[in-house]
Amino acid sequence: MIEIPSDLHKDLVPLAFLLGNWAGAGVHDFPGAEKCNFGQEVAFTHDGRDFLEYRSHTWVLDGDGNKVRPLESEHGFWRVDAGRKVEVTMTRDDGVIEIWYGELAEGKPQIDLVTDAVARTAASRPYSGGKRLYGYVKSDLMWVGEKQTPEVELRPYMSAHLKKVVTPEEVERWAKALPDDLPDDGIAFFK
Repeated sequence: MIEIPSDLHKDLVPLAFLLGNWAGAGVHDFPGAEKCNFGQEVAFTHDGRDFLEYRSHTWVLDGDGNKVRPLESEHGFWRVDAGRKVEVTMTRDDGVIEIWYGELAEGKPQIDLVTDAVARTAASRPYSGGKRLYGYVKSDLMWVGEKQTPEVELRPYMSAHLKKVVTPEEVERWAKALPDDLPDDGIAFFK
């Protein structure tokens, strides 16, 4: 269910499907780096201004799905204009700062992004750009990232399937919004 908060800046309504806390798992695979499964927590929040704040933390998972160690962290800001063009500024924990541009797909909650500018610190690993695709599919958030370095052509390197994290307060609010005349057996409701 996509919910549009009443205090969301009007320009951000097309990005409302991103809002909330998300958690899930994915796969990381890039030449020169460890191939692994990873866990991820993502938050898209707003404070009434014309951008979404984005935070992502990933960690390596062992064969049993337990956290082993941090993998990557990102922090950024997402904006969209009246023409459905999206811009993202992002900082990564490895010393990379990126500017991404893209657009919302027509008629579906999907965003294609491409790096426009990359700045790196001296300590960061080689990186020259990337692409990302985010999609809201059956109430889940899915994404795939591609990257390139001076030595490796653009190729997929990370993808994840995330579920919305629901707080007890949200469940209570939804329960209060249910109609009073629900069938008492619970089954008739689904017929």
